[in-house]
Amino acid sequence: MAITTGDSAPDFTLTTLGSDGPELVTLSQQAKGKTTLLLFVPMAFTGGCTTELCSLTAGISEYEELGVQVLCVSGDNPFAQAAWAEKEGIAITLLSDYEHEATKAWGVAYDSFLPDKNLPMGGVPKRSAFVIDGEGVVQYAEVNDNPADQPNFEAIKEVLRNL
Repeated sequence: MAITTGDSAPDFTLTTLGSDGPELVTLSQQAKGKTTLLLFVPMAFTGGCTTELCSLTAGISEYEELGVQVLCVSGDNPFAQAAWAEKEGIAITLLSDYEHEATKAWGVAYDSFLPDKNLPMGGVPKRSAFVIDGEGVVQYAEVNDNPADQPNFEAIKEVLRNL
């Protein structure tokens, strides 16, 4: 069952690839006292995910002006995420949930994801968006079963403006 508005944000520790190599990021430490937009996306290098994160990167100043940090989780390994970010110019912190533990804890894992009939995958994150306040409480939750559906970023910005 997916996390909903009013729930406490489940904690996790995931890997990102920083300038000095792999780094661990713990959500509760990273988000403490900060408003956080936490996104889950199915896979690096796919059209919908690239569109979403490139669009966010282009408009990141709007989130920064609101004092919001943006974190994005996918099941890809951190090296693939870094290659994707470099290729596409993505400037969002990408967190690797290679074991799909955070995806399952947040209740956003597909039981079976078939991007191609010859490439069945389980545990892949559904395209999702959560706003977490500085106290660790979820203030907005959106989980899309259809991977082509983008989060409602206008609704997200409205919630962020009112925090």
